[in-house]
Amino acid sequence: MADVLLTVGTRKGLFIARRRGGAWEFDESPYFNAQAVYSVAIDTRGATPRLLVGGDSAHWGPSVFHSDDLGRTWTEPARAAVKFPKDTGASLERVWQLHPAAAEPDVVYAGTEPAALYRSEDRGESFELVRPLWEHPTRDRWVPGGGGEGLHTVVTDRRDPKAVTVAVSTAGVFRTRDGGASWEPSNSGVSAVFLPDPNPEFGQCVHKIAQDAAALDRFYLQNHWGVYRSDDAGAHWTDIGEGLPSTFGFAVAAHPHRGDTAYVFPINADADRVPAGHRCRVFRTADAGKSWEALMAGLPAEDHYGTVLRDALCTDDADPAGVYFGNRNGEVYASADDGDSWQQLASHLPDVLCVRAAVIA
Repeated sequence: MADVLLTVGTRKGLFIARRRGGAWEFDESPYFNAQAVYSVAIDTRGATPRLLVGGDSAHWGPSVFHSDDLGRTWTEPARAAVKFPKDTGASLERVWQLHPAAAEPDVVYAGTEPAALYRSEDRGESFELVRPLWEHPTRDRWVPGGGGEGLHTVVTDRRDPKAVTVAVSTAGVFRTRDGGASWEPSNSGVSAVFLPDPNPEFGQCVHKIAQDAAALDRFYLQNHWGVYRSDDAGAHWTDIGEGLPSTFGFAVAAHPHRGDTAYVFPINADADRVPAGHRCRVFRTADAGKSWEALMAGLPAEDHYGTVLRDALCTDDADPAGVYFGNRNGEVYASADDGDSWQQLASHLPDVLCVRAAVIA
């Protein structure tokens, strides 16, 4: 088995585990003790992997840290890496997303609350606000979701550095094809059942987007009620929720190598946020959403109540792929065979907010 680094961001710190020779081992204590860690990125694009963490101290406020030695030591910039300019009248609540760009080796994007996109050209040590999105003409009509107004998803295209797709709760999907100079809502086909007009141009409560490994214009979207697929990079969306026990959920992840393959974790309902049917199950499609298969081998068989949040389901880049998820019960589960079978790696952790994994040489 390939050696894998697993990072688990929780309500009270960051936990790091490593798989060596097939055996998992967690570091002795959490990093960023008592800080909520909403975002983690494992940047393997350079000669030395870099870990990026969005920490949220109740005393010092939010910040972005980085480590170039797999978490042994951490650096915080002398000046705030992500900060709203004074003329915006806004202040940073938290960093929801850290995303190494697919086509630009030193570029990292950050998504924040209030909903904004930031761009770094020095691997995450400093960031600049992407103003055209912050100043979008629809912005004054964006409404915060239950968890706040967060830009929580960034998708970049390895074929074109100017193509970026973001998702905002609850403004929906926005795309740029000119490097951020202009943005367009991209929610056609995504229903907003909670609004008087269920098919608005924007205002959908998108929970997460993932990009297909083979067909790069194919995206998978988990909405607040609804699972969708786009075959044109988000311009139009098609409902693919048939066959799932519920179309409500937060997380979606794509297989790192196999096209048409994605994973979701269905939740009972927006008013009943527990696993669908009280069963701990990941569902996988291998045909781009035409059918779904429940993956349960090794997961708890009894009634279960651990909700998986939007960034708490991920894959690594191994072959076969590792699939991971953590839940609000403080449990972490891993599969080393594309999701066919699972093992529990941790229990009784704080509330799991995000999970990221990567093969590390």
